[in-house]
Amino acid sequence: MRFHCTLLSITTLTSSVLAGGLVGLAISFRDLPSVRKIRNFVPAETTYIYDIKGRLLASIHGKFNREVVPLNKVSPHLKRAVLATEDSYFYDHKGINPVGVARALVVNLEAGQVEEGGSTITMQLVKNLFLSQERTFTRKIAEAVLAIRLEQVLKKNEILDMYLNQVYWGDNNYGVQMAARYYFNKSAANLNLAESAMMAGLLPAPESFSPFINMELAKQKQKEVLFRMLELNWISQQDYNQALKQKIQLNKNRSLEGSASPYITNTVAQELAKKFGRDALLKGGMRVQTTVDAKFQLMAEKTVKRWHKRLTYQGLRNNQIALVAIDPRTHFIKALVGGIDAKTSEFNRATQARRQPGSSFKPFVYYTAFASGKFTPNTIVQDTPVKYRDGNRWYYPRNYDNSFMGAIPIRTALSLSRNIPAVKLGKAVGLNKVIKTSRTLGITSPMQPVTSLPLGAIGVTPVEMASAYATLANYGWQSPSTLIMRVTDSNGNVLIDNTPKPRLVLNPWASASVINVMQSVINNGTGKSAAIGRPAAGKTGTTSSERDVWFVGTVPQLATAIWVGRDDNRRLGYGATGGGTVAPIWRDFMRNALKNVPVENFKRPSKFPRPRPQQK
Repeated sequence: MRFHCTLLSITTLTSSVLAGGLVGLAISFRDLPSVRKIRNFVPAETTYIYDIKGRLLASIHGKFNREVVPLNKVSPHLKRAVLATEDSYFYDHKGINPVGVARALVVNLEAGQVEEGGSTITMQLVKNLFLSQERTFTRKIAEAVLAIRLEQVLKKNEILDMYLNQVYWGDNNYGVQMAARYYFNKSAANLNLAESAMMAGLLPAPESFSPFINMELAKQKQKEVLFRMLELNWISQQDYNQALKQKIQLNKNRSLEGSASPYITNTVAQELAKKFGRDALLKGGMRVQTTVDAKFQLMAEKTVKRWHKRLTYQGLRNNQIALVAIDPRTHFIKALVGGIDAKTSEFNRATQARRQPGSSFKPFVYYTAFASGKFTPNTIVQDTPVKYRDGNRWYYPRNYDNSFMGAIPIRTALSLSRNIPAVKLGKAVGLNKVIKTSRTLGITSPMQPVTSLPLGAIGVTPVEMASAYATLANYGWQSPSTLIMRVTDSNGNVLIDNTPKPRLVLNPWASASVINVMQSVINNGTGKSAAIGRPAAGKTGTTSSERDVWFVGTVPQLATAIWVGRDDNRRLGYGATGGGTVAPIWRDFMRNALKNVPVENFKRPSKFPRPRPQQK
């Protein structure tokens, strides 16, 4: 009886003075944040990465896993359920509910501490946005003051909108949209009454009342919410009964963390963080469309794992494989595999490992020669012994088999991967010009004009090699190679648009000539094991120490670079070569990749004007 009398007295007093009293008290809280800033408030949102067909690859976020949705995209059932349990007089008060505050004052005075908050939705919102989570009388007064101020700045629906997108629903899920997906695998707009009541019941203690942890307790809280809605005449008795009987279908695959293709999503995330900052990546709610097809990427990953096992069985222990496939027409990366298993090693060998390309670098030398106008695929070069001064020593280039073939055409020299003609040709056209060609093709690694440069005495990444071959396959037309097609913010504003804008960076005749000669590599040269039953051009690469073996090749629609080696940079295995070890992997991947792609011929060099010899 004493409690009810006290409550009646406090309620009467509160009703008469709170409106004016708290406004006056606000003068004492001049150091409180300005709620007007809330109009510029942008909540942290999760960034989503999709494949080229819109399939979700990964979600990236910091502390707040959130996707903001407007109030009209939230189920009416959920809105009513939340209001019923959290603030049933929301549309009647001015930020605080005198009856609720009076009830909380009585409980707290008798307890000697803050036991009950009496908070409205507006008060909860300002607490989450502006104040600490401590439970003190001073904090509660500040909360009430800010709530009154906020109601003067925002409309009721704007406050409810912000609250529903701000509130915590358990297991690192913030906002109704993320919670609806997490618990029921639905959007917030499609929640039914039973689901809405269960979600609203989570709010006081989301982890404790989670249906994944204790369905019986979650059903009990659901019943309490439904009964409150019935009391308020917001639902009928029939609605109440049907909702209690309705079977709840929980989300069986509720984890939104991780990625099915970590090499793709990690690379994209690094690029976005570099461009926009890590804070924007974790909180900016970006929508990222990549250039890869998830099924195509999965096929590439399975190819790498399958061949890793085969090579291990063949005695090439501790081997790693990297694969990059690029469409020459757009320079869109269609597949990128940085190793045999991203879960055991996040190091991306496709983009981060600079390894010697060996003879797969030679096409850049021959292109430079053709572009000079002084050489053609039929020009005779000498495969004969030669020596060059290298500091205080002499450098004697040699062929892989230590033999010499004498006078041979350039086509034969490249198709059989003869080293001495490549070195002689590089010296003849100028090693600085070879470096310039490499830079144009996108090779960014440090390069010096040393005599062994034509044999690939530099470090390159597989993505650089695939991109370079893609430019040659497109007859000198180039766009920046990219994994990202388009990026927007959560409101649809375009942040990145990588629609291809190709530029002609190489001589078309020289490019077509190199491609033409590299077809001989596969037809009757060191790359016979890469034959795929359609026109293709490529080049093997094997370093003298057998630490790095490559095959890089292309058809008009797809250029693919594959590297095999060891992370510790030791010898892969005696007899490991680009032609014997890697070309079969390339063939296997390309056959799968091109199953439904029409056969297309390369353009012949005669279709383009031949460059005139350059004047000294």
